[in-house]
Amino acid sequence: MLTKLAARLVVGVLRLLFATCRRKYAPFPGTDAYDATIPGRFLYSVWHDLLLFPLFVDKPHHMSALVSKHQDGSYLSESMHLLNVEPYRGSTNRGGAQAVRQLLDVAERNHITITPDGPRGPRHVLKEGIVFLASRTGLPIVPMACGCRRGFRIKGSWTDMLIPFPFTTVYGVLDQPILVPPDLSRQQMAEYTARVQLAMDQLQQRLDDWIAGRVERFEFNHTEQPRAAA
Repeated sequence: MLTKLAARLVVGVLRLLFATCRRKYAPFPGTDAYDATIPGRFLYSVWHDLLLFPLFVDKPHHMSALVSKHQDGSYLSESMHLLNVEPYRGSTNRGGAQAVRQLLDVAERNHITITPDGPRGPRHVLKEGIVFLASRTGLPIVPMACGCRRGFRIKGSWTDMLIPFPFTTVYGVLDQPILVPPDLSRQQMAEYTARVQLAMDQLQQRLDDWIAGRVERFEFNHTEQPRAAA
């Protein structure tokens, strides 16, 4: 009961906070999880310290997420229920296999959001789990980057959750989907993990340039078709 009450309080406060913010959002065409009419389903990859942005910028549709079995995951799980997101509890070392099986079952009807550097870090270092899940489900991976013009960070054991200040501008971008083939070898798994890592790093840098005013607007510099990894 205390966990549910705390989740309701936090969700209410964050909803009010994000409602005061101006939103600048650039999804790659056909990947917008806030649009219930888009065809297909995707695996959204967002860093752990930026997870609040996709949850509170708008209301996601047909969304599931993998959430840690730690106590902080309990708060997050209850919060996701309130935000129209279906949580599945597990991680790489606690209940992961069961959670992956459940996500495989929902992949045809729901998008799935993964924090590929969680739940233990290191910060912004992508683990193989999201590539494995993409290979098993056939869902393309959509790199996501978020940020804000003014904000603060809540210190954690290995990551610092970013919270925007009221009335600031919040940003979100979704990059071109990355297709992962089935039945990857160990070497291929490492290669695709490195490829998604690079895509995440480059996307965040481009967003940082937009936030800092080094570019007037975010622009995609590739085709509008999902890129099939070689």
